[in-house]
Amino acid sequence: MNRRSIPRLVTLGAVTALAVGTLVGCSAGGGDTGDGSVNLTFWHNSTTGDGKAYWQQTADDFEAENPGVEIEIQAIQNEDMDGKLQTALNSGDAPDIFMARGGGKLAAVVEAGQVQDLTDALSDDTKAALGEASLAALSVDGKVYGVPSSVLPGGIYYSKDLFAQAGITEVPTTFDELGEDVDKLKAAGIAPIALGAKDAWPAAHWYYFFVLRECSQDVVAALATDPSFTDDCFLRAGEDLADFAATEPYNDGFLTTSAQQGAGSSAGLIANHKAAMELMGAWDPGVIASLTPDEKPLADLGWFPFPAVDGSEGGDGAMMGGVDGYSCHVDAPKECAEFLEFASQKQQQEGYAEAFVTLPANKDAQSVVTDPALQEVLASYNDAPYVSVWLDTLLGQNVGNALNVGVVDLLAGKGDAQGIVDAVEDAIKKG
Repeated sequence: MNRRSIPRLVTLGAVTALAVGTLVGCSAGGGDTGDGSVNLTFWHNSTTGDGKAYWQQTADDFEAENPGVEIEIQAIQNEDMDGKLQTALNSGDAPDIFMARGGGKLAAVVEAGQVQDLTDALSDDTKAALGEASLAALSVDGKVYGVPSSVLPGGIYYSKDLFAQAGITEVPTTFDELGEDVDKLKAAGIAPIALGAKDAWPAAHWYYFFVLRECSQDVVAALATDPSFTDDCFLRAGEDLADFAATEPYNDGFLTTSAQQGAGSSAGLIANHKAAMELMGAWDPGVIASLTPDEKPLADLGWFPFPAVDGSEGGDGAMMGGVDGYSCHVDAPKECAEFLEFASQKQQQEGYAEAFVTLPANKDAQSVVTDPALQEVLASYNDAPYVSVWLDTLLGQNVGNALNVGVVDLLAGKGDAQGIVDAVEDAIKKG
């Protein structure tokens, strides 16, 4: 989703003009050139700003410590990443280093034999610093296939200044309270919630979190091994979303609004005080910062967990999000794993956290997080009874895409709660 990072995540660096122009047209994979040198190709989704510069510097530093190694980095727009990567993997023309987001998406790549087992490639010290939870998110059947770079739990980011203008003095803890705050913001002439539904997954986040509140932990956890939306809680989650959407809480034109591209995106609306709230993952402060007039972090940005839903079965403190990281193609040289180990160290991870304004996976580097909103996220993350990965990631690309489209159809008035359940069940049957 960075996303995601920027799914939903932001990541990696710059590339020379020659590499940008030629990587797609020729073989994406690198390797031993025959003269003792090694070329690595690296795909990421950080196309601008400090994040792009950070990853270029990290690649340069690794090359300086490893003479003969050259890393060619290609930045791809986040919303295009999954499709282009899948095409490259299926054609046998994949990059050596590529993004990993866990769940069914990673499991499918593992089953296809397209990714390296990195279990023994990481040192014990690095594994300890990254922690069992983040490594488990990028593991399949107990084996590590991705090295985490950031932890990205979701929640609601908001403008403290706009809340104050609307007379809101405390963040909502229940959904009834959130509804009251939506009314107050409307009365003050402020768009309550920014939503980039054009990209589908940001809209689907609202359904995901209702699932997290309506469904028990056991039901959510079972999706990883036995995907099914037959439990009534999935229908109730859709009905919750339909009821909330009927109050018209989102920005005008939300169905054609993008999530992270430009001042008119949902993140841009927050960055420029055109809307008060956005439900998003922990990459959001960095995206918002890149879209403020001075391209600096939004001074009044705050965060609160997705509110409780009265009478629901899910845990009120449960969180949903992802662990973003990187994998090595099955045919990548050993220097691929060595680079991922290098990028996981405390110094590099501290730089990552500062460049992306996000939460690093290395626990030793988390002390560098100073953004108040992210500190609130980290506190809730550490106290959460459990954390699920994003539902579309958990379910895999085909089923996850069907879910996301079903949610957008509901919000567009072309579907309903049962339609979401039916779309997912149909996609599961098709395999």
